[in-house]
Amino acid sequence: MNSECMKSTPVAFAVPRASAAPGAGDVAEAAPRFERQGLALAVLFVGAFLAPLDYFIVNLALPAIHTGLGATDAQLQLIVSAYASAYAVLLITGGRLGDLFGRRRMFMTGMAGFVVASALCGFAPGGHMLVIARIVQGMAAAVMAPQVLATIRAVVPLAQQTRVMSFYGFVFGLASIAGQLGGGALITYRPFGLDWRAIFLINIPVGILAFIGTWKFVPENQPAVRTGVDLKGVGLLSLLLLLVIYPMTHGREAGWPAWTFVMFALSVPAFALFVATERRAERRGGHPLVDLQLFRNPAFALGLVLAFLFYCNSAFFLTYGIFLQTGLHWTPLASGLAIMPFAIGFVVGPLTSPAVVRRMGGHVLTLGFSMMTVGFTVTGWSATHAAAPDLLFYCGLVCAGVGHGLLLPSIMRTVLAEVVPQKAGLASGVVTSTLQIGSAFGTAAISGAFFGVLGGRATPDAYAHAFQYSLGINALLMLVCIGLSALLVRHQRLAIHH
Repeated sequence: MNSECMKSTPVAFAVPRASAAPGAGDVAEAAPRFERQGLALAVLFVGAFLAPLDYFIVNLALPAIHTGLGATDAQLQLIVSAYASAYAVLLITGGRLGDLFGRRRMFMTGMAGFVVASALCGFAPGGHMLVIARIVQGMAAAVMAPQVLATIRAVVPLAQQTRVMSFYGFVFGLASIAGQLGGGALITYRPFGLDWRAIFLINIPVGILAFIGTWKFVPENQPAVRTGVDLKGVGLLSLLLLLVIYPMTHGREAGWPAWTFVMFALSVPAFALFVATERRAERRGGHPLVDLQLFRNPAFALGLVLAFLFYCNSAFFLTYGIFLQTGLHWTPLASGLAIMPFAIGFVVGPLTSPAVVRRMGGHVLTLGFSMMTVGFTVTGWSATHAAAPDLLFYCGLVCAGVGHGLLLPSIMRTVLAEVVPQKAGLASGVVTSTLQIGSAFGTAAISGAFFGVLGGRATPDAYAHAFQYSLGINALLMLVCIGLSALLVRHQRLAIHH
């Protein structure tokens, strides 16, 4: 099969092992052929990199945006949270669109939209326009990002998925580190005389190259049977996630006014209505947006709980930056460089994950959560027992980073392994959306605890104590995950024996 055939011919899927989710035998399809796999994965990983990068890279640029555009405090908050909200709300819908219309096609559509939105961000004349462009950018990322995992699940042979998912975890984790470092470096060094606008404009050439590479090297892949779009499901799910995520991302900065609790309360009937609508569509033989049978698989459901709790630790990036910049008065570039010990773990963890999985199997999750628990505990203890970060402080960060690097690809692989390939786009959207909801919840709750402990004090010791408290919460969540991961391994063993 030549490259021209790859551009236009949908790729069929191999049906996974018998332990897959219900309905695994519904569609019998041929094994895929995937030529130039390295180049195809490289351009897909660009999409996996850009989506989280543009969440993290803005954090250190906010003071420059405030000065350059005269943006208000409310607009600065929206520049971060509007992107995160639009991205998280539409991820499941984006994954489903890939299942329906082709993952390569939707990846390219999302990438094109992301490039255009990045240009709008980079040339925004004011804070209001920048917020609107960030919403568009988040929507485009939600269409683009789920297609990466779905294509890996559907096209990459099962025997290679552990290794490929490890590289995915490496890329995904690297994006958060590169965002911190890149944001600080671009603001400090002002390439081509550009100010904060460089953090958005750099996406344009990268995105164009990825778009061309996708057209040339990535095969189209989608289920053999195409279905319509569940518009009611799309609307209700978007409403449900908006009712949950918007107050999470805006509540703390707004002081938790009454409307945040009203939105949380309304999410309960919205959830009930969404489930009832999807069940009704299923009973009538239709094609619901979310196949509720996925959640009847204990491994899939438990994996989502682990994904949610795991990504609550995203609050670490926010509290760490505040501790260094506001508490210890470090520069943005120095604060970005201080994340490097954690970044070392991000590199080591995913790259060693295949070897660890071969030796430990599902216990890699227990190992990863244990390392994060120990690492955060050591760093938190050291933060309040030294005048400035010392060797023990950074050793804890390395340990936590390695654990994080082991966990991200392992959780993704564990959850998606329970899903048949024709539902891979939906499942990847559910997993990624769960991670984003966990991130929003953790950032709101844990950073709220950080500021609560800090109170009105502004001394380095006060910031160190608040940072220690936030890391203690992170460590406790990871301790809970150790027990849940043991339950997951037990379930998988019982499924194999039966």
